[in-house]
Amino acid sequence: MKELLRSTDPTIIAFATALLEGEDIACFQMDVNMSILEGGIGIFPRRLMVRADEYDAALRVMQDNEIDLGQ
Repeated sequence: MKELLRSTDPTIIAFATALLEGEDIACFQMDVNMSILEGGIGIFPRRLMVRADEYDAALRVMQDNEIDLGQ
């Protein structure tokens, strides 16, 4: 798995996930439960991971839709 996207905005993660699923690219959200540690204030970024062999295709989807990868 490779990190594709890092953001503290859950709407960006949700939008990126929907775009990737629409292209049949499997993705996995990491750090979703960090809100327990941070108290729900959104200071820890969430990461969106994709398979290494699908990374280039996923990156093109993000660039085509002008999504800031936060890296």
